[in-house]
Amino acid sequence: MIRIILADDHTILRDGISALLAREPDMQVVGEAANGQALLELLTHTPADLVLLDINMPILDGFEVMPRLREQFPGVRVLVLSMLEHESYVHRILEAGAQGYVLKNADSTEIAFAIRTVAADRPFLCTEIGLNLLRRLVERTPAPDPLTALPYLPRGGAPASAAAPAEGRAELSGRELEVLQLIAEGFTNADIADKLFASKRTIETHRQNIIEKTQTKNTADLIRYAMRAGLIG
Repeated sequence: MIRIILADDHTILRDGISALLAREPDMQVVGEAANGQALLELLTHTPADLVLLDINMPILDGFEVMPRLREQFPGVRVLVLSMLEHESYVHRILEAGAQGYVLKNADSTEIAFAIRTVAADRPFLCTEIGLNLLRRLVERTPAPDPLTALPYLPRGGAPASAAAPAEGRAELSGRELEVLQLIAEGFTNADIADKLFASKRTIETHRQNIIEKTQTKNTADLIRYAMRAGLIG
C-alpha cells in the first residue's frame, strides 16, 4: 500500500485527487496539507511513502519546502503535481530533489502510473512535459558560451525560492520569477492571475516590483534584461 500525503492549497483539488486515488487498490491518502509548513508538521506524526506536491502554495511553496523534505524526511518520495509546464520550473524542482513531475491536466491513468513509478524510486516525467522539452530542444538556438552565460540556478547555489544574486542582476523571489516567466511568454496580468490562482491586483504589484528591482522601463526592456541575465528560459 502506497501511503500518500496531498500538499496543495486548493481544497477542491485535494478532494478530487483523494476521490481519484480512492479507486486505486494499492494507494491510500493518509493526510492533506494546504502549505509547505503544514506538510512538514504533518510528516512528523504521519508516516507516508510519497508526497504529491504542488509548487504554488502559501507560507512555504514547493521550491522552499523541498530542501527541508530532503533533510528531514529523506525516505519520502516527492511527485510534483503542478500546472507550471515551463522547463525552468521542471528543472528547478527536480534539481531540488523531487523524483517526478506531472501536470494537473494529466488524466487519472497517468497520475496513478506516476505515483507508482515514483513510489518505486524511479523518475517520472509526464508525457506533455516530455514532448514540450523535446520540441523546445529541437527549436532552440545554439547554447551561449557557458563561460560567459549566467546560469538560471547554479547547482549548490542560492535557495531555489529566489534567483541567485550576481553582479548586475536583480534578486527576485520565487513568485516574482514565475510572474516574470509568464510575462515573457506573453500572458496578460489577468491571464497570469488565473494561472497562479492570485488576484489581478497581486500580479500587478509583482510586475511593478520586478520592474523596480530590475530598473527596467517597460515590458520589452524587462524581457531583454531577463534573457541577458538568464532569469528566463
